[in-house]
Amino acid sequence: MSLPSTRFAESDALHERALAFVRAFESGEGAPEPFEALACDLARFQASHVEGYARLCRARGVDPGSLRDAHEAPAVPTDAFKLARVAAFTPNDARATFRTSGTTIGARGTHEMRRPETYDAAALAFGRWALMAGLPGKAEVLVLGASPREAPDSSLSRMTALFAEKLGWTNAEDAHFVRDGVLDLASLDERVARATVKGESVLFLATAFAIVHLLDALGGASFRLPPGSRVMQTGGFKGRAREVDGTTLRREIARAFAVEESAIVGEYGMTELSSQFYEATLQGGEPNVYVEPPWARVVPVDPETLAPVAEGEVGIARIEDLMNVDSAAFVLAADRVRRTPSGFELLGRLPGASPRGCSIALDELLGEDRRVGS
Repeated sequence: MSLPSTRFAESDALHERALAFVRAFESGEGAPEPFEALACDLARFQASHVEGYARLCRARGVDPGSLRDAHEAPAVPTDAFKLARVAAFTPNDARATFRTSGTTIGARGTHEMRRPETYDAAALAFGRWALMAGLPGKAEVLVLGASPREAPDSSLSRMTALFAEKLGWTNAEDAHFVRDGVLDLASLDERVARATVKGESVLFLATAFAIVHLLDALGGASFRLPPGSRVMQTGGFKGRAREVDGTTLRREIARAFAVEESAIVGEYGMTELSSQFYEATLQGGEPNVYVEPPWARVVPVDPETLAPVAEGEVGIARIEDLMNVDSAAFVLAADRVRRTPSGFELLGRLPGASPRGCSIALDELLGEDRRVGS
């Protein structure tokens, strides 16, 4: 049975408020309302309609009705997406379902969306800002990854397909060059050559691990991209035997693809979010310093107490995402981050078991229903 129409109406109104942040950003205007106002209203909505979040609020002694500061709203650990449904709607109302990659041991995290167009709008707006600066119009978008047809539950595949369709010249299927798990290097080389002849810049999108495989295949040879091209790299080496230092990888990408290091843009995102974060290297920013769009915030918190740490200190990432309307607007990850004057540094995952603060929050969210999803 579908949700009552009143809940849909409440959700739709929140989506429209979230999308207003995106439209304001695209038009160069200020935020349509204070971040805190929408964040607190999202906490109230989710506490009313996501059972686990209501339990978490009760366990923390938080009254969502009296929230005035988003930092007071409890955050949902990413592990919760593996063990329970984190959604304010029924499974029948999900129009997109994303799952984590499965590179870690155990269940895959699942993030369902009722209105994936909100995800699309935010991803496209901030992706265009981060990746297309200085390019007139469109670029030849090439993706070292699987298309949505091959990976329908991958949020990254959806995002790269969206970029291919809206920022590039070809359809999404033709922009992806990992097919049946195999890199089609010959076709990729042909497309790069064609773009070079036509004088088109390339927007090359890939995971760090896929780029390392490509570099290994090149064996020191170059894979020159046309002038004005840029490379987006995302993801790390979680669960992989082969790792490459970030500075070394950036240097090797610049050499092999014949691009400036400033044209290499790191992206940080996760299945449990609807927003992404980018290095602002094309805008003169430093490598490994990521910036947020106006509709998201990253707050380093103590791994045990979950309280914000002092400016400049390292904590784990508490992410406040206004685009996560129907799931969790406040997400707690085990990634280590540190604020800088221009953004936040990404310092890798906290080693070992789940941080104590995350584990406690997970227990409080699941309550007596730890069996769900296990």
